[in-house]
Parts: sequence; structure tokens; C-alpha cells
Amino acid sequence: MGVRWMKSMTGYGKGRVEKDGTVVHVELRAVNHRFLDIHVKLPASFLSMEEAVRNAVKQELERGHIDISVMIDGDSFLEKRVDIDWDLTDQYIHQWKKLKSHYDLTGEMTIDMVSKLDDVFSVKETKENTSYIKPVLDEAMFAALRALNKMRSMEGERIWTDLQARVRAMRALLKRMEVRRPAFIKEYRDRIKQRVEEFSREFIDPEESQLLKEIAILSEKGDVTEELTRMDSHLLQVERLLNEKGAVGRRLDFMIQEMHREVNTIGSKSNDSALLEIVIQWKNELEKMKEQVQNVE
Repeated sequence: MGVRWMKSMTGYGKGRVEKDGTVVHVELRAVNHRFLDIHVKLPASFLSMEEAVRNAVKQELERGHIDISVMIDGDSFLEKRVDIDWDLTDQYIHQWKKLKSHYDLTGEMTIDMVSKLDDVFSVKETKENTSYIKPVLDEAMFAALRALNKMRSMEGERIWTDLQARVRAMRALLKRMEVRRPAFIKEYRDRIKQRVEEFSREFIDPEESQLLKEIAILSEKGDVTEELTRMDSHLLQVERLLNEKGAVGRRLDFMIQEMHREVNTIGSKSNDSALLEIVIQWKNELEKMKEQVQNVE
């Protein structure tokens, strides 16, 4: 179930639809991003359709940097008009007459000569039939989004599988930590007892010494019960998120930060080599998990 729902933020999709001589191409490229960041590239004549393109993406995607490229080929959707640049034509004829007079040339300027002059005639698009293009563009967008989501889902399945393996590994580390905890606590109690005996032999008043402070510090450092309990709770929440529908990437990232906090606290409390080894392995799993989560929608 979770495999089907989790999506990566990375992918590519394209759609092509042809209708009555007009072809619409849409390409989508997606990479990871904290929010939904959409960039649209449309032909100048169809910039008015950008909002419709954006809305189509917003209906399908929740996070990621999305580059959208739309290409439209064909002219059946355009009305065109031929314009004459009268000012430029007047200048051409005026200069031609001066040239004729200066060099005493013969002959007349013909329409064939005028038609070959640069920039005298121009073809301009006067109206775009966007109502005709929109359903074609919608269909191409749908095809591109479907292809993009297919790729994102395939990558999401791979990430989901890896994250499940990381959670299982951390569960095993948590169990090892809990097994080690009684011996760890006993070692700290023995250390406290030793310090008390040393101070007692020196006949120092505990109220005037650092004894109470040392006992308090050692007692606090010797107990990681709360951290282990919170870590268990965090892992449960991660397991729920991995099987939750919708965008879960940001919440997973937050839980990883919380687990990092607990592991760092455990490491700072411990001088026990066995526990520190587990802490190092735990951090390694969390780092790998964080790398994967950065790409989860």
C-alpha cells in the first residue's frame, strides 16, 4: 500500500497530441524542492494559457521544482494579416529616384521590384484561437503528467523499500541498546559508589564539595531510558508515515531530525564503547535515510 502511494520528486514526462494539423508537445522535468515551484515556457502567442497549465500541475503534484516546456506547431489556430510598411516603401522609392537622377539611369520601378524589397511586406498574427488549442493542450498535459507520475511512483517505490530497510535496521539497533542499558546503568552506579567512597575517605563534607554535583551528573548521564522511549515513538511515527497517502516528505524529514537529536543525546551521555558503537551505526542509518527522504514528495 505504501509502495503505491509514495512518490519521488524526480522524474520526466512528455505528451504529444495532434489534431487537424496542429501538434502540441509538452515536456515536464521535475527535481526535488521544498515546495511546489513551477516554471512554464509557452509560445508568446499563448502566454494567456499559463495559468491553466499551472493549475493542471497543482492538481497532480504537491512538491518539487517543475520545468514545463510547451511547443505548438501548425497555423490552423491563427488568423493572419499581410501589412505594408508604407513609410519604408516611400523611402525606398525616394532613394531609388535619387539614384536614378544621380547616375542618369533609365527605366521604371516595377511592382516586382518593390515586392522584393526587404521588410516592405510583413505577415502578422492577429488572433489566436485559444479555445481550439486549449483541449488539445489539456490532453497533452494529461499525457505528460501521467508519464511523469509513473516515473515518480517507480522511484518512490524504490525509496520506500530502502526506507523500510533502514527502519528495520534502526529497530534492531534500538533492541541492542535496550539490551545493553542495564549493564550500562550498573557501570555508572558503580562509578558513583566509587566516587562517594573516595570522598568519604578524605572526610570532606559533601555539602562543601563537588560530590553532589558529580553524583547528579553521573546519574543523569547513566540513564538513557527517556531517549530510548522517544526513539521508539519516533520510529512508530515513521512507520505510519511510510504507509500514509499523500505527500509525507517534509514530515519524514522532521522525524529524522528528531531521531538525530535523541541519538546525539545518547552519545553525549555515554562513555561506554559498546553503546557508542551502536550510536555510530544509528547515525549512519539516519544519514542514509535523510538522503532518501530529501527526494520524497
